[in-house]
Amino acid sequence: MTYRISILETFILKKTIIPRRSISMKKLLFLISIVLCLLLVSVPAVSAIGGDQGWIEIRCNVDGARVSFDGVEKGVISGGSLTVPVYSTATPYHSFSVEKSGYTPYSGELSMPGAGETRTYYATLNPIPTPVPPVNYGSIYVESSPSGASIYFNGNYRGSAPLTISEVWPGSYSIQAEMNGYHTYTTTTSVSSGTRSDVFCSLSPLDTSGALYVISDPSNSKVVLDGMYRGTTPITLNNLASGTHIIELDHAGYYDWKSTVTVPAGGTRTVSGTLNPIPISNVGWVYVSSSPGGASVTLDGNNYGQTPSSGSLKLNNIGIGDHTVVLTLTGYQKYTTTVSVNANTVSEINAILTREGPKPGNGELSVSSTPSGANVFIDNNFVGITPLTIKEIPAGSHVVIVRLAGYQDYQITTTVNAGATSTVVAGMSPVTSTTPQKSGTIPLLACGALLVLALFCVRKSH
Repeated sequence: MTYRISILETFILKKTIIPRRSISMKKLLFLISIVLCLLLVSVPAVSAIGGDQGWIEIRCNVDGARVSFDGVEKGVISGGSLTVPVYSTATPYHSFSVEKSGYTPYSGELSMPGAGETRTYYATLNPIPTPVPPVNYGSIYVESSPSGASIYFNGNYRGSAPLTISEVWPGSYSIQAEMNGYHTYTTTTSVSSGTRSDVFCSLSPLDTSGALYVISDPSNSKVVLDGMYRGTTPITLNNLASGTHIIELDHAGYYDWKSTVTVPAGGTRTVSGTLNPIPISNVGWVYVSSSPGGASVTLDGNNYGQTPSSGSLKLNNIGIGDHTVVLTLTGYQKYTTTVSVNANTVSEINAILTREGPKPGNGELSVSSTPSGANVFIDNNFVGITPLTIKEIPAGSHVVIVRLAGYQDYQITTTVNAGATSTVVAGMSPVTSTTPQKSGTIPLLACGALLVLALFCVRKSH
């Protein structure tokens, strides 16, 4: 600025100022015009105050949610978003919140947009989980008279009375008590959550009884009488009701032997069975039962049907060797086991399914971004690239940062609820460069006009 004034003084001394000579009005006007031009050029341009409008857009996954800036309500989400006009020269907003009944409130920080600019922020509302009351098991206590009867629960042997059957799912079940020399006792009982059902089995003695002496070729064959396993040959079966019975002999590698026999009252009958060998085979059988029934069964990934409510699902012609069997039932944990199959033999699987429930204290977090392929950090720990779902996250608040080259970091604090999946959707904003403010053109135009006027006046004076 000082340099310009020095040139001006030199020009005035040479052209307009003559010692001891009065200055004319035109030359005085020329001098004033030059001084005003220099003053206008030296004054920086000042932006107009007020009137610069921008917009803040809030996007949310729940319509009807109320949006507030610094505690002042601005409207509700409709069609997934709400756009609020703001003035960049007004008092800036610093934070926003999104709320709706039945959802966990969301809050975040704001920065004001420039004139004509729109800034977008994302809010994810997670439903407040409804607590599921735990379901308590019940139990069944079984006594028999006389004591020591064999107890069957839904057709499965559980032990000798007195007996407590624990961890029984609420429902209706059959109880059967058997003892040599007594009639079989069968009843049905109901189990309620958290309670014990008592069952008393009063066995009636048989009017008359006899015995069977069973031998076989080959020996050590399994003996099944009236559908109940009794042991291996040779064996004597005492206290049998007189009359007709069905006896079956089983032995690995041999065809089953089956016959009808009559037990004499007060006597013993000998039963001899000769089993025929089965030609060498490369297959066997797998019998699968479950409690409760209705479970889907796969063997080595192939579906074989469902287990019945009582009895077993029979898998026929299974190749010898080890196989993987999986049982699945809605509401229960998956049951997996390995079974070895031998040629011409039956392998049994009795699966007791366990009720499943949510893992306490952990939840899941699903993170996506636009564009995808961004790095995801949870509590400053890198966990992967979008889109992804992170499992087994401790319940509570976590800081999520989504980072992608060429875009501004997206940061949010979200709440993970136990047994639920929370969602974060990151809208990435490109990085923009700041353009320096240019001086206004009005002072330059005014300066030019005054210079033209001054030159005109000088010429007129000559």
